[in-house]
Amino acid sequence: MQKDSSPSLETGTAVAPPALLDLSVVIVNYNVREFLEQALRSVERAARDLDAEVFVVDNNSVDGSVEMVRRHFPDVHLIANEENVGFSRANNQAIRQARGRYVLVLNPDTIVQEDTFTTLVGFMDAHPEAGAVGCKILNPDGSFAWESRRAFPTPRVAFYRMTGLSRLFPRSRTFGRYNLTYLPPDEHAEVDALSGSCMLVRRGALFSEANTNGQSGHPVRNPTRAQSATDASKSEIRKGAGLLDEDFFMYGEDLDWCYRIQQAGWKIFYTPETQIIHYKGESTKQGELRYVRLFYGAMLRFTEKHFEGRYSRAFAWLLRGGIVARAGLTVLARALRRLAAPLLDFLLVFGVVALLGALRTMQTGVEFAPLFYTLVAPGYALGTVAGIGLTGGYRRSRRHRLRPVWAGALLGLLLAAAAAFFVKEIAFSRVVVGVSFVVSGLLLSAWRLTRRVRHTEPRRALLVGHAEEAHRLQGILERHPRTPFELVGYVSSEAPCAEDTAAGLPCLGTLRHLRDLVRLRRIDDVVFATDGLSHRTLFRLIQQLRDLEVQFKILAEGREHVIGKAAIHDLSMPTLIEAEEALGELRSPATRRAFELSLSLPALALHPLVWLLGRLGGSGSFFERLGRRTQQMGAVVQGRRALVGYDERGTYRPPSEWGLKPGVFAISEGLDAPPNRACWFYVRNQSAALDGSILWRALREDDD
Repeated sequence: MQKDSSPSLETGTAVAPPALLDLSVVIVNYNVREFLEQALRSVERAARDLDAEVFVVDNNSVDGSVEMVRRHFPDVHLIANEENVGFSRANNQAIRQARGRYVLVLNPDTIVQEDTFTTLVGFMDAHPEAGAVGCKILNPDGSFAWESRRAFPTPRVAFYRMTGLSRLFPRSRTFGRYNLTYLPPDEHAEVDALSGSCMLVRRGALFSEANTNGQSGHPVRNPTRAQSATDASKSEIRKGAGLLDEDFFMYGEDLDWCYRIQQAGWKIFYTPETQIIHYKGESTKQGELRYVRLFYGAMLRFTEKHFEGRYSRAFAWLLRGGIVARAGLTVLARALRRLAAPLLDFLLVFGVVALLGALRTMQTGVEFAPLFYTLVAPGYALGTVAGIGLTGGYRRSRRHRLRPVWAGALLGLLLAAAAAFFVKEIAFSRVVVGVSFVVSGLLLSAWRLTRRVRHTEPRRALLVGHAEEAHRLQGILERHPRTPFELVGYVSSEAPCAEDTAAGLPCLGTLRHLRDLVRLRRIDDVVFATDGLSHRTLFRLIQQLRDLEVQFKILAEGREHVIGKAAIHDLSMPTLIEAEEALGELRSPATRRAFELSLSLPALALHPLVWLLGRLGGSGSFFERLGRRTQQMGAVVQGRRALVGYDERGTYRPPSEWGLKPGVFAISEGLDAPPNRACWFYVRNQSAALDGSILWRALREDDD
């Protein structure tokens, strides 16, 4: 790890290499390999008309980011840290080595337009007073990201933002100051601060040099504008603001940097002449407690660093209290979202028990004691929710599973039955309690199954790009066991639409038909192929479709993964070397063993009956084939075979790291894919539900 030889990060006296290039692009990465690869490919396109260099500083990622950069981008200057040193410190590592007249700080989860670099460099050449410039930032859905330009969070501005007045009155010059919401996104403006996701900074605004424009005698692309900029700068000598403040680990460092650049005598500008897409927070999701701590902690540090001495102590403490309160509200809102599912389950079970109690009263004519509605019904519901929670039913990965539902319903039954046993006044409600167990369990299960079906039903997608890319994606999807979407066709980026319909994939139209096709064909996902499709066109199409209920994804050039807003769908098959890295969160051996024993023991006990039915049915009958499977259940009980595993009759053997055994039911029987891909998919997605799906499909094929 490189150390700074300068005495201070903020004095602007740091020793830096001479400026020999137009631009230095600095990207700090942390566990977002696919996004980083996509960003670097867009950077390659945008830097074609400039003398540029690219730095990637990796903060000890574990997702193979470093290996990917070394393999696919050998010209990139890679700094691989052995620990996560934070955003500011990592950027400073590269800036100290940068040789560009301008330094572009860029997030890895971005895509830049082809003209972004030349536009920003041209703007700075034409404005010698500018210390930094930023461009229009788009959200993944094509909407304008208001953090593209900001004001400093002075006590007054921060108060308006934290109290929600900025949201209530976005067009007000007073209340809408923080994100300048009163200004149109397409208007040039001098601003206080820019987003650190894409900020171009002048070298002379950072380091104190004889030539404050940072030219250092290097020939530039527009000599007329550059020379006029140099002449204008001679009339006003400015000092350097220094590097990023490393006390900001993540968030707030861009505000602080812009503030110090202005204090050094430079101006900050926003230009809408070019744009980028920012996927936002893939390394730290908004809503996580860590995000709240880092974001609001950075805001508090900025306020204490720059404003506390200029305002009364009471007002400064009031501001700190407001920041802490806002952080607390964010945490509370996150907690309430997590409580939504338990609350709905509680209301459903309470309603079932109370309704059955009322029906029982109507049937027998005996009025239930008030304790039934104040003790039994809420106790039953609370016990059910507690049981579901204790068995992990509210975890994101298990929220659709049924076993926690019945475990919870059983706990509710036991609590209510115990209450009915010890409290004489409600003893006559035992029938209602017993029926409530069945009804509540069925309703909770039906609710989860409905959500599971709705969640897993195939999404309809179309690809925008060349026919070759559409057919490539179709081939990848056909080899995948369970695809995230169904490709219904493609929209040609060329006119007229190609006649080729290889692999049964039709050309639906050209770019001018895209909006109507999305509406009329009920498209859920639009996949943009970056090979042959310019980023300028991609951004324009996203903005045209942003009001429709559709998600945008990107098919990486030459790769087998699709990048979306909330997920990266890896459709590739890993090599044996990468196999261990490709594994997902494995099911615990105890859970898998319990599932196998719960099915194999009853099947083993029923084997004599199945064997007899098979003898009566004759060779080739369903029971005869089923008997061959139940006969192997003893090996499953002994642990020598798996209930679901690889097909030992075939030639394929999965890597030992995957932990698969020969199976009574072969994985390939339930997944439409070659054995190697089927086994890979099974290992990454293994669950009791997937086992059940494979068993059901295999048995249905036996029955046919």
